[in-house]
Amino acid sequence: MDPPVALVALNVAPLNAPQRQLEWQPLADLDYQISEEMLMHNKYHIHLLNELRIKHEAGTYVLGIWDSFLPIFKLPQVNQFPELIHLCAECYDPTQRAVLDPSGSVVFYITPEAIREMLQFKTEKKLVPLSLSDLIKQGARLTDAQVTKLNQLYIDSDSVKYPPINHVYLNQLGRDLVDMISPILGYNSIEFVDETVLVMMLMFSPGKSPVCYDYATYISDKMHEQLMNLPRERVFRYTSYIYHLMLYYQHEKFHFAMKRVDAQGNPRSVVYWSSAFHYRYESSSTPPCLC
Repeated sequence: MDPPVALVALNVAPLNAPQRQLEWQPLADLDYQISEEMLMHNKYHIHLLNELRIKHEAGTYVLGIWDSFLPIFKLPQVNQFPELIHLCAECYDPTQRAVLDPSGSVVFYITPEAIREMLQFKTEKKLVPLSLSDLIKQGARLTDAQVTKLNQLYIDSDSVKYPPINHVYLNQLGRDLVDMISPILGYNSIEFVDETVLVMMLMFSPGKSPVCYDYATYISDKMHEQLMNLPRERVFRYTSYIYHLMLYYQHEKFHFAMKRVDAQGNPRSVVYWSSAFHYRYESSSTPPCLC
């Protein structure tokens, strides 16, 4: 397949989404349609981000999570609208890596550049390609010493747990990492943590420089592959990314109030200004720090 054409600009002017009656409820319009993933873990994205940033700046976090280029958020779970995903597949132009409206104009791109912009990925570091097949191979070769290290870092148990590991045994740091890694790999369930996720968790060890993977390219390639094969496979594992791309590039078309910049005028990540966060934080008597 030919590579995607060069993009002139990624700050695409907001356009109308493809017109089709998809659901009686407005798409991504009300708070009950966007919910925290795994609420039982009871940690909001912004709490986790602030915690990691404070520890990084204080030099007290020895695992290097902040330096790893790992997406520092847990993507909110979005209610499923299969019709929208199939419509995106029908309107998908693989040469542009973009979803088009009926006039042929771009609604949003599915490119590494667009995903980096949406998720506020910014780094000058050299990025390593991420390969699921490589993770599978490494997972099959996990040694007893590596399993022991994983238990020491991320398991709340007196006995050594071997993969796949039930998430109930993970400590809070382990759960946070699993919640961030699983959506990248397209896993919809984290009840049992398999070897591929554990291999990525092994990147974070005291005194070890973490691997900086090119997550945006991996996510873009997987979304492209799944949109191309959706008529055959009927399964799309990156629904939340589709909704966030649509929200990011089409935000004027949705009716909830959003704050795209912070008090200093700097752009916030989309996970800060979506409806779910404003609803939860503005209704709370103790809102989290947004600085």
